[in-house]
Amino acid sequence: MTDARPRLADVGYDTVVIGAGLAGLTAALRLAEAGQRVAILAKGVGATHLAPPTIDVLGYANGPVDSPAQALPEFAAANPEHPYRQLSIELVRASLDWFKARLGDHGYRGGLDENFFVPTALGVAKPTALLPETMAAGDLREGGRFVFVGLRGLKDFFPAYLADNVAQTPLPGRASVTTRVVELAPPLGEARDVSSAGFARRFEQPAFRESVLTELRRNLVPGEIVGFPAVLGIGGAREVWRELETRLGHPVFEVPTLPPSVPGIRVYDTMTSALRRQGARLVIGSTVAGAETGNGRLEGVVAHTAGRPLTYRARSFVLATGGFASAGLELDSSGTVREPVFDLPVAGLPGQNAPLFEPGYFDEHALSRAGVAVDESRRPVDDEGAPVYENLHAAGATLAGAVPWREASGNGLSLASGYAAASAILEVIS
Repeated sequence: MTDARPRLADVGYDTVVIGAGLAGLTAALRLAEAGQRVAILAKGVGATHLAPPTIDVLGYANGPVDSPAQALPEFAAANPEHPYRQLSIELVRASLDWFKARLGDHGYRGGLDENFFVPTALGVAKPTALLPETMAAGDLREGGRFVFVGLRGLKDFFPAYLADNVAQTPLPGRASVTTRVVELAPPLGEARDVSSAGFARRFEQPAFRESVLTELRRNLVPGEIVGFPAVLGIGGAREVWRELETRLGHPVFEVPTLPPSVPGIRVYDTMTSALRRQGARLVIGSTVAGAETGNGRLEGVVAHTAGRPLTYRARSFVLATGGFASAGLELDSSGTVREPVFDLPVAGLPGQNAPLFEPGYFDEHALSRAGVAVDESRRPVDDEGAPVYENLHAAGATLAGAVPWREASGNGLSLASGYAAASAILEVIS
């Protein structure tokens, strides 16, 4: 008979982070760098594997935003329940600088003062504050002649659709863009993996790159800017991108594909490798299903890994499990919304008998801003504004008040709020 009682973790921690998306990884890495013993518990690898690697701080507020630094104060004042109301410009800027320094191997460019406008997988010009340098030549603000490269067999990239939409997208200022498509048929070898990750592994092989270069050179004309699907390698993407630019003699950039996101995997791998170097423990495949509490504090969380419950004790905890898409929030058949890990109060819900959803798919649904409300120390609060637990902090898409897909703010909020949660914990112990 199996003993189902929770066992104690073999070592206590300073902080346990629940969730391995960008918010959780940011909080965990910042704390580990400060010398804390950190454990990260997560059901899976988080949204990094699904989303583009760009850091969108604020892309839309009554139209496209040219400068997040200039737009944020007015946006926060007009949206008092939004997480940006509690995140200062200085903190957001510090989080961007911190992230750029940690992703040095993948060379991020940009900052808070101006947005790039780069094509999405569907050809929309998306405003974003930070992006990998492998995507920088795709900035559409200055216009230009763009050629998009299709790769035979790659199912997550549609260059003709992309090129047509980019050519018709309204751009800031007087930028003029022309587009065309070049379809290549490089050898796929015996391994028939035609996923984005499969092509990324091929691009790290010299013979495959040579075949791409040979075929592409004879299809380019001077002055064109070359857009590849974002599959130019995983660990060695920066070197592959530089080689393509040098040998083609053209600016080269990556365009996000449909999920999975190879550049997002690069971010995850870089941050988790840094965490391991700092001695942090990552437990992927664990579900937090309970907590031990006392005197208004969390003392430990119970995680189920391989069917066995294990209690992780710590001085502080960070909840970064995401929103509805990642089951950080749950909506049942009766219309009740709950936070499933700690059963925290959920804010931002519509009034009684008000509809949860609007008729149009892209309407701003009443449920869009649901989430956990926090105080200035990033601690989840109850209906009276009092912290539920003194040592629990929340970050990322779990927070109430934002509509990231409409604002183009998702990764920016995750980064800044994860950074802020770590700051709050470090302030307590300093």
